[in-house]
Amino acid sequence: MAASATGEFYAISVSKTSPILSPLRRIYSTLPVSLSSPFVHRRISNSLSIGTCFPKPSVNLHFRGSALRSPSSRNDVDGDFEDEEEEFVDSVGYETEEGDESYVVDEEELEAEAKVAVQEYSQFLSRELTIEEEDAKQKGGKQKRKKMVPRNVPDHLLSKVAIVGRPNVGKSALFNRLVGGNRAIVVDEPGVTRDRLYGRSYWGEYEFMVVDTGGVVMPSKSQQDVIEDLNVSTTIGMEGIPLAAREAAVARMPSQIERQAARAVEESSVILFVVDDQAGPTAGDVEIADWLRKNYSNKNIILAVNKCESPRRGLIQASEFWSLGFSPIPISAISGTGTGELLDLVCAGLMRLEDPVDVEEEEGSYIPSIAIVGRPNVGKSSILNALVGEDRTIVSPISGTTRDAIDTEFTGPDGQKFQLIDTAGIRRKAAVASSGSTTEALSVNRAFRAIRRSDLVALVIEAMACITEQDYRIAERIEMEGKGCLIVVNKWDTIPNKNQQTSTLYEQDVRQKLRSLHWAPIVYASAISGQSVDKIIIAAGIVEKERSRRLCTATLNQVVREAVAFKPPPRTRAGKRGRVYYCTQAAIRPPTFVFFVNDVKLFSDTYRRYMEKQLRSDAGFSGTPIRLLWRSRRKMDKGNAAGKTRGTASASHKKEAAVV
Repeated sequence: MAASATGEFYAISVSKTSPILSPLRRIYSTLPVSLSSPFVHRRISNSLSIGTCFPKPSVNLHFRGSALRSPSSRNDVDGDFEDEEEEFVDSVGYETEEGDESYVVDEEELEAEAKVAVQEYSQFLSRELTIEEEDAKQKGGKQKRKKMVPRNVPDHLLSKVAIVGRPNVGKSALFNRLVGGNRAIVVDEPGVTRDRLYGRSYWGEYEFMVVDTGGVVMPSKSQQDVIEDLNVSTTIGMEGIPLAAREAAVARMPSQIERQAARAVEESSVILFVVDDQAGPTAGDVEIADWLRKNYSNKNIILAVNKCESPRRGLIQASEFWSLGFSPIPISAISGTGTGELLDLVCAGLMRLEDPVDVEEEEGSYIPSIAIVGRPNVGKSSILNALVGEDRTIVSPISGTTRDAIDTEFTGPDGQKFQLIDTAGIRRKAAVASSGSTTEALSVNRAFRAIRRSDLVALVIEAMACITEQDYRIAERIEMEGKGCLIVVNKWDTIPNKNQQTSTLYEQDVRQKLRSLHWAPIVYASAISGQSVDKIIIAAGIVEKERSRRLCTATLNQVVREAVAFKPPPRTRAGKRGRVYYCTQAAIRPPTFVFFVNDVKLFSDTYRRYMEKQLRSDAGFSGTPIRLLWRSRRKMDKGNAAGKTRGTASASHKKEAAVV
């Protein structure tokens, strides 16, 4: 028999044949039911005289939860009490059995191994959660730029350059060329870009913001021409909308795109007016040129004649655009021809920022990003506009209005900054494939990429619509990506005859159908009326704090000890039982915990879910998934603290490094 003391508590480890076991059993048999229930660390005070092992008259025996059941329930789990092997909690808090060597905890070694486990699991997830590569990639050589060390200047302090023009003249291709990447969707279809899209660019000693806009269609166009120029569908996703409402939405689309382009032009110092060399000057080009001269003659307007692939023939090809009243510059957004000369002209009209801003506070700041996702027509763009207080994105009942992932910086009421990302509606993969639209496929791809690069996700569902399987699939993806999440029930004002039980019953339905997000808070809002929209940002701030929280190792192991004592891992038929040696939080965003155990195969999925539930109930972590990784460790002798890890290769992650 051995005894050890920790603070005010004493723990004993008794062998099965020890003579002290009989009086202990007699004490147990006389306990009332309230003390013999299986709760954590019951203190049993008695004035027994048990020799010199206990210097105090009050003895606290830390029994296992299974040894604290009432006599009538002794045979519930582990068989007859008389035949069960007695186990007690040692001074460290984890269990030992007769004949077991004590496990020597080398914290430094286990902490290092925990970091390796997190890296291995992250690599495993990146292989599993693949995102299809985009088919539309820029071709041709890269434009060689003058070297510059980018400065950390806030976006709102940089000068802006707006790109405007007709649909399908290559504005998004030029935008990607200037910002250096595939930020905007580029396909051989008209009307792909509709909202404003921002990106940072630099040339020489100048750094500026480039704004991509949708194709401007003047009101003189007929409705059929608008449908063709903007590639608008009045059937897909609009089955429940009356024909008159569809026609009205199509009629409003050109003015909404023009309004977005006008706002980009108003806030810009330089305007890039892009035309198509292969099409020649069109009536639409003439109307846009007149619009720019009439309203923005005080700004620097540069006429860029795109699709001039040959440098020699470029000037001759662009000469016919003199009729628009601007000096034409031949370029090719795809190959990069002439973009150097174009950037020289652009920078000539910009003011150089001579480090007038103290950005020390900005450099160390962390701005969490929130991706707003959901099925089409649930109100994602309306929520973004309601949060920022302006028409940042186009809102229309036309399905698929939003194409690109639109980034917008937003400051909450408490001063915390967020990066809001509006995304395209995510339809079922089979529905996207059957539509045959390359643009929609790329838009959904961008939505999944927005989830991956975000910190939090606002999953928007419509109050009056049923939660579908597609909502469940999106919820699963959010959980697997490890992102914080809040569920936004939009259009809550459309629920008739609401009472106090309405939200309770609705929440039960949401929890049942979105089981993978059982930990996510639910916000009821109405984007059109602005009702409770501010609660979205408040909830996002709370989720971000929980997602970034780290538990100290002592507190974490105390929670795990109590969970194991309350419900020990079940025995196998061979009599083996899982044991937890040590637990540590190896990462945040999301919180990731590594459990070092004797054998991961002894911990079933049910027990792992139980452990996650105990961590949440005792430590919080509302609104964020938590990852539990399990690692097998060999027993170590006291004289040999350098234990060796039992093989848990990345190939066995599905079993041994599972997430609960």
